[in-house]
Amino acid sequence: MAFLFRLKYNFPFTNQGLGGVFSQENQVSIIISMDNIRSYLTHLECTNCQQQFSAQEIHTLCSDCGKVLFARYDLTSVKGIWKKSDLLGRRNDIWRWFEIMPVLSVENVISLGEGATPLLHAHSLGEIHDAKQLYIKDEGLNPTGSFKARGLSAAVSKAKELGISSIAIPSAGNAAAALAAYGSRAKMEIHVFMPNDTPAMMMREAVVYDANLHLVDGLINQAGQELKASAKNWFDVSTLKEPYRAEGKKTMGLELAEQFNWSLPEAIIYPTGGGTGIVGMWKAFDELEQIGWIGSERPQMISVQSEGCAPIVRAFEKGDSHAELWEDAETIAPGMRVPVAVADYLMLQIIRESNGTALTVSDAEIHSSIHRIASQEGVFAAPEGAATYAAYEKLLANGHLQPEMSVVLFNTGSGMKTPDLITLPKKT
Repeated sequence: MAFLFRLKYNFPFTNQGLGGVFSQENQVSIIISMDNIRSYLTHLECTNCQQQFSAQEIHTLCSDCGKVLFARYDLTSVKGIWKKSDLLGRRNDIWRWFEIMPVLSVENVISLGEGATPLLHAHSLGEIHDAKQLYIKDEGLNPTGSFKARGLSAAVSKAKELGISSIAIPSAGNAAAALAAYGSRAKMEIHVFMPNDTPAMMMREAVVYDANLHLVDGLINQAGQELKASAKNWFDVSTLKEPYRAEGKKTMGLELAEQFNWSLPEAIIYPTGGGTGIVGMWKAFDELEQIGWIGSERPQMISVQSEGCAPIVRAFEKGDSHAELWEDAETIAPGMRVPVAVADYLMLQIIRESNGTALTVSDAEIHSSIHRIASQEGVFAAPEGAATYAAYEKLLANGHLQPEMSVVLFNTGSGMKTPDLITLPKKT
């Protein structure tokens, strides 16, 4: 059975410094068939003990050691048959990378057009620092307003393929909204567990998508505990506790390589909560190197957290390989209010392997950066995304980064999801 996708595809790439971005001109409508495209998924592998598992069965964490599982692909075969030019004319979402995505049948893909977000050259912010290669990857333009759409599209699609009909998630907000949307489209039963002080807009999203909303007195880790205690036959798609959200998130790294004309920036600054973004992009770079599309160079992976919740920063500074629970976590950035993460060991390993670093910013600095990015670049960043610019300023000041370096700030969501952080002027 043929599956056809009608899309508008922008080409050719324009070359703006290192940041090749899609042209806004010459949009054409193309109909393509996915019949001759296949996934080269082979198995799952534990990131700790390397035990292998079937990708045709339902798995969460490694049954031997309890660590994160990665989807693995036959990259030798991919290298032999897949060319960069094959991407031209494909659908303009995360599923254009189908050969290294985990869904075997296109019939099971649940998509809302996620991915293909712009890489914006931050000219005005760059001028402030005499930095000509500062960029913003704007994930706020995804469906449901955040990068979580990528991961949940992949997780829900694979869950559908594995025959799962009831799915649940603990979330600080954006992941719940994304799961609710994709679960609704997949006609699944959805349960979302959220702290009762989650931004109201994200609760409303879950409700409007007809998810079952469970409010928890506590943080995301308590939400996870309540989900575990409540679940009967619900499949838990907690961050990196199943193998496929990371596959959706890795497409940020795939896109970044393409937008940089198959090279990579010198540094990526990423707001860190559960860590799937850092972990997924690092996996993407490895896979691209294995198929011969990029070299061995890697960007510094820089983790930014709030002063009020910084378990990864603390562990990095202490030289630890795991991060202890952060007590009494509090920050205006809900996505970074994650006091413990199952993939802490992976994040810390990646930061160190890349010669990156981890640092904190204050809520006041985050709030100021929201206004600075919006007024200078026209991007209404989520507080998590704004934290990356606050971190960039600190890293320039302490000499870790230099103005001439190519640096990408990841804005992981839309500031419209947290409108209460913006105060209106008083009437005069």
